Amino acid sequence: MESVNVNDISHHDLVWKGFTLTKSAEKQLSNLISKDPEIKGLWLGIKKSGCAGFKYIMNLTKDPLNEDLEFSFKSITLFVSMQAMPFIDGTEIDYVYDGLNHNFKFNNPKAQHSCGCGESFSIE
Repeated sequence: MESVNVNDISHHDLVWKGFTLTKSAEKQLSNLISKDPEIKGLWLGIKKSGCAGFKYIMNLTKDPLNEDLEFSFKSITLFVSMQAMPFIDGTEIDYVYDGLNHNFKFNNPKAQHSCGCGESFSIE
C-alpha cells in the first residue's frame, strides 16, 4: 500500500459540496453584475473579525485569482477563496428583506455560533 503525503494533496482535488443561491440572491447578484460588463462574477471569502470569529467578505470582481474555485449558476459566477472554502462549503446565499433593510444572508451548515447582530460566525 502506497502512502500519501498530506502536503501533496491539492485543495483543487478535493470534492466540495459547493453553494446554493436562492432566487432572491440570484436576482440581486444578476442586477449588481449587469451594471458593469467587465465584472466576471462575485468573489466570496472570509476574514477574522467580529465577536464570533469570522466575517463573510463579498466583492464583485473583474479579475478573479487563479487559485480561486469557480462555481457557476444560471447567470452568476461565484469565485471562492481556497482558504475560505473549508469554512463555508455547503452554504446557501440568500437575499432577504426585513422592513426597510435588505442584505445578503449566509445559511452556513458549518457555522456553530454567530454573534447577536449576525455579522460574524465561528466553527469549532
